[in-house]
Amino acid sequence: MSQARPSAACQRSSQAQGAAAPSSFISPENVYLQNLRLENPDPSPRMGSSEISYPFQPLFSFTDYEVKFNIETLMDILRDSRHESWVLAAYPDPKTSRPLIGAGFNLDVRETEHLQSDPLNPHAFIEPSSAELWQAAGLSLERLQMVLEQFDRDLNVWKKKNFRRKIRTHQLAPELTDEEATRLLQISVLQAVHNARAYCREFDQLTASQQMALSQLVFQMGVNLEEFTQFLGTINDPSYRDPGQLESNPESEAEHWKAVQSMLIQSDWARRYTSRAVTVIAMFDPNYDDDPTKAERQVKAVIHPLVVHHRKKPHAGSVRAGN
Repeated sequence: MSQARPSAACQRSSQAQGAAAPSSFISPENVYLQNLRLENPDPSPRMGSSEISYPFQPLFSFTDYEVKFNIETLMDILRDSRHESWVLAAYPDPKTSRPLIGAGFNLDVRETEHLQSDPLNPHAFIEPSSAELWQAAGLSLERLQMVLEQFDRDLNVWKKKNFRRKIRTHQLAPELTDEEATRLLQISVLQAVHNARAYCREFDQLTASQQMALSQLVFQMGVNLEEFTQFLGTINDPSYRDPGQLESNPESEAEHWKAVQSMLIQSDWARRYTSRAVTVIAMFDPNYDDDPTKAERQVKAVIHPLVVHHRKKPHAGSVRAGN
């Protein structure tokens, strides 16, 4: 039966840090995706702590850049039930009903043109289709079509509410192996980190936790992160640094990252997905790794979860009395 993995988010970003010990990286020649027509004049990051190798043309061409956090730790966080969960059969997105699988891999996204609007950021976005990422994980398009057709039949019969119940009670027969779903997740994480660099001019100067936080936002929101204009404007604002120096003083840097956090704390995303948001927003604290619990507690204290009011059905007796 399809299972949700136990919590791994508690391992924290500190286990992913390169501060105590450097991460190992995926060799650039082994990171493959299919059918890219993209001119990217700047190198992109080397990744990970394991290797993937697929017989396709490269979509991500990683060279000399390094990511400071451990890719597998981010994958474990995303598999946690407080974030994306881990379901080995297609299931409906709680909000849009679009088909997802694994750790929230969207099965029907089309290739998207995502232009770089920041003239000071030389890195381009990559937004391939679900089918391209699926093939990059070594899976056939025929199999993807079968999964989508089965999902449509099941959703038509069960509706979204019963679908979610079957997930909770592990009644969905798996359509992917654990290893196949892991490959899909790894490909998606690599894409998210690549695009995180395209969103943030100084991505390579961020701490390991900050890099992981921004990569999580990109993974969860995709191109919708483009709408967080105040957040992106703040994270790319270099005014907290002395114009004559490359480094900022601790006070101005702390205020800068408080402002970055504040932009997310005020968003509907944070109010709607509070548990997930607390973890992600706390990681932008430059002192997060000194005390992750304290950083999360400070964020949690100022987020006000969205309150959804459900209209109660009138009691049968009241209906009769009214009639």
